[in-house]
Amino acid sequence: MEPVSNPLMSPESERPAKEGGDSFIVEVFKFAVLALVIVVPFRLFIAQPFIVSGASMAPTFDTGEYLIIDQVSYRFDNPARGDVIIFRFPNDPSKYFIKRIIGLPGEVVELANGYTAIVNPSTDERTPLDEQYLVTDRTDDHLSISLASDEYFVMGDNRSASSDSRMWGPVPRKNIVGKAFVRLLPPREFGVYPGAYTYTTPLLNFTNVSE
Repeated sequence: MEPVSNPLMSPESERPAKEGGDSFIVEVFKFAVLALVIVVPFRLFIAQPFIVSGASMAPTFDTGEYLIIDQVSYRFDNPARGDVIIFRFPNDPSKYFIKRIIGLPGEVVELANGYTAIVNPSTDERTPLDEQYLVTDRTDDHLSISLASDEYFVMGDNRSASSDSRMWGPVPRKNIVGKAFVRLLPPREFGVYPGAYTYTTPLLNFTNVSE
C-alpha cells in the first residue's frame, strides 16, 4: 500500500500560509503609507486639533476644550471682526494663542472707560463695539493703537485674565493659523464655529486708508 500524504504537513501546503503572512504585512504597510498621505497634508493645510489652555477666553472657552481649527477659509477670505482665531504668538512663534479679532487692518482701536471703539482715521468718527460676549469683565484700559495694512488687534473675552494686543501689540496676518471651526469636547459643548460673533453695530472697513 502506498503511503498517503497529509496535505496539512506537506511543504506545498505551508507555502500559501507564508505568503499570506507576507501579504498581511504588505497591506499594513500600504495602509500606513495611505494614512500618512491623507492625514499629514490634512493636518498641515486643512485642519488641525487645538486644546484650550488658560482662562483668557472664559466663559466662551474653558481649559481642556478640544477644538478643530479651520486652516482653509483664510486662504480665500480675510479674517473678520469677531472671529475666534488661533495664531502664533508674535514674540515667540513656537507658542499658539486663541483670541478674538477686535480691530482690522487700517483701523484705529480705542479703549476707554471699559468700552472698545473703532475709529475712522480719516474722520476721527468713533463706532463703539457691542461686545455682548463680555459677561461682566470690562477693564479700565485707556489706549489707542493704529493698525498697519497687515495687522489685527486681538483680545481675550476674559479681559482681566488675558495677555493680548493691549500688552504686546497687534498680530501680523502671517501669524494667523486659522479660526475655531468645531468644538469636539466636551460633548455637551459641541458646536460649529464656536464663539463666533457678529456685531450688531454696522462698521466700516478702513483697510484702504493709507498708513
